[in-house]
Amino acid sequence: MTTPATPSLRVATALPNLWRGSELGCQQVATRSTGWSALDRELPGGGWPCRTLTEVLAPQPAIMEWRLLSPALRQVAADGGQIVAVAPPRQPYLPGLRLEGLDERRFVWIQAEAPAQRLWVTEQLLKSNACGAVLAWLPQARPEQLRRLQCCAQSCDGLVFLCRPEPARHASSAAPLRLLATPRPDWELEVRILKRRGPTLDLPLMLPSRPAGLAPLLTPRLQYPSRLLRPDLPQEVPSHAVGRPAPALLPRQASAIQ
Repeated sequence: MTTPATPSLRVATALPNLWRGSELGCQQVATRSTGWSALDRELPGGGWPCRTLTEVLAPQPAIMEWRLLSPALRQVAADGGQIVAVAPPRQPYLPGLRLEGLDERRFVWIQAEAPAQRLWVTEQLLKSNACGAVLAWLPQARPEQLRRLQCCAQSCDGLVFLCRPEPARHASSAAPLRLLATPRPDWELEVRILKRRGPTLDLPLMLPSRPAGLAPLLTPRLQYPSRLLRPDLPQEVPSHAVGRPAPALLPRQASAIQ
């Protein structure tokens, strides 16, 4: 005797492409790995999506975005794709980009001061479909402008990132994927997924993010600066470290010295 299927099971069988809000969505477009395995596991399709907007929010513009996106941009450049940065608030530091593995020959920086110029340049780049990745800083973009960019992004085979300030998290956005990247003391990035095609993720992701230029220079103590700020925390000092405290003497050894 067979058990009759439940209504939800019958619907899922009849509509195999049906997506439920309690499940992580199956990305219908191509994706690229973020370079962070923990982040890939939480994104629909297992990486940054193409043909759509990804919104990256940060408390300090033009710092966290590069640290979060560099692994994926490095692969775009290695594949011969062009990376275009539209109106970054700070001049891109080419030596730092080289240390992150980004080839400056695959990098274009466009200066655009007025908000209307930034929007126009970004829209034309998306329509041309000639870039492997587009990064646009649009702090003043309105919801209807973001909807227009989302429509344009559907014709772009590359990655499209909109970089915006943290307060923008409270405004509506047509971007299907939104993240907030915040620095943490021990060379980590705290990434919160604010919006995705799937259930909400309450806990943030902690991604190890030591700058490539500083990694060889960091001593064991400086790899965890929070422990220097909190002397009450246990200090783990390697046996070969200079200035390591001497081991405590046993009472018999102390009396012998006296």
